[in-house]
Amino acid sequence: MQRYSVLSLARNAIRHHEGWQQAWRSPDLKSEYDVVVIGGGGHGLATAYYLAKEHGITNVAVVEAGWIGGGNTGRNTTVIRSNYLFPQSAKFYDFSLNLFEDLSQELNFNVMLRQAGMLTLLHSRHDVEVMRRNLNSMHMNGIEADWIDTSEVSRLAPGLNCGADAHYPIQGAILQKRGGVARHDGVAWGYARAADALGVDIIQQCAVTGFDIKNGQVQGVQTTRGTIKAKKVAIAVAGHSSVLADMAGFRLPVTSLALQACVSEPLKPVFDVTIMSPTTGVYISQSDKGEMVMGGMLDMYPSYAQRGNIGTLEHIIAGIVELFPNLSRVKLMRQWAGIVDIVHDSSPIIGHTPVEGLYINCGFGTGGFKATPAGGWTLAYTVAHDKPHKLNEAFTLKRFETGEFIDEMGAAGISH
Repeated sequence: MQRYSVLSLARNAIRHHEGWQQAWRSPDLKSEYDVVVIGGGGHGLATAYYLAKEHGITNVAVVEAGWIGGGNTGRNTTVIRSNYLFPQSAKFYDFSLNLFEDLSQELNFNVMLRQAGMLTLLHSRHDVEVMRRNLNSMHMNGIEADWIDTSEVSRLAPGLNCGADAHYPIQGAILQKRGGVARHDGVAWGYARAADALGVDIIQQCAVTGFDIKNGQVQGVQTTRGTIKAKKVAIAVAGHSSVLADMAGFRLPVTSLALQACVSEPLKPVFDVTIMSPTTGVYISQSDKGEMVMGGMLDMYPSYAQRGNIGTLEHIIAGIVELFPNLSRVKLMRQWAGIVDIVHDSSPIIGHTPVEGLYINCGFGTGGFKATPAGGWTLAYTVAHDKPHKLNEAFTLKRFETGEFIDEMGAAGISH
């Protein structure tokens, strides 16, 4: 049986996968839907899936300007965690982590979740002081996290420079054991296939060019493939949220910035945990293929360029080499950037817009991937019931009128 499977795979590879059944349909665009979801990334696909599964709304179209998962979903570094500081954030992100833990079974698609732990390094007395307070906040919010010493850090991350002569000596770390990584395209494809099976139409290569709005109520969307009528429209386009908002006639408190990442050549397994170092401004994990996945600070100017700048890349590499000197001669294979939507208080926006029937999911900044299940789940609830769920009622645009911000800059860490 094993020999037959290997031969079958080889034969299909030579034939360029001819005869393989499509994972989801490529249907014709209908003239009218109950709900149109703009954005075929993780959050948009999750929204469509939960609209169909949880609320029985299946006459739904997901319209994507490019291809499924081709935006930030395919450009992130796949970190998953819930170690946030404020109760509202902790509940939201831990709900997302709970959904992630059952997602492969839920979607019948392996999202390759690997919960090897999220390690936040402490390099100074200041780090220790701040993180002890942060750890207390996590425990008060019901988030499991542990304080570990340098010897345990060294055991979890072989090769990490834990010597006293390091430029940034390591004085301990915070470990969230349930943190880790998942396969980004697996999440997108899983949601796409599951949504399609429930009757959702996924329309790729279909860019939105405008909205039909009458008396403050959305009537539909204009696309490069024609006009679609819909009484409810949900926007989930990450860094391009302000562009869509401009089309609809309102402004968002969002700035679009480039977030860079890069990967090394594949190596034999070095460590399992995901490591974040706020002091050096970098983070690193090792993929299932053996590549070192690395990232760091944002390019701190508005941009839609998906390559980023050399200065930030140099900063990332310098920080990684400081942490892992034995990686200094490893070859860099690829570098890219994603366009992220940054909000003043480093918290998302999920809920109504000033246009009736038009809803939005944005503002996740550098950490949108970890929120994919919860972002889609809560936006679907909001669209279906025309009111926020308790999990996202603190994350609506109203907080910018009342000043009830949820400032998670400390827990947002450096860049994810």
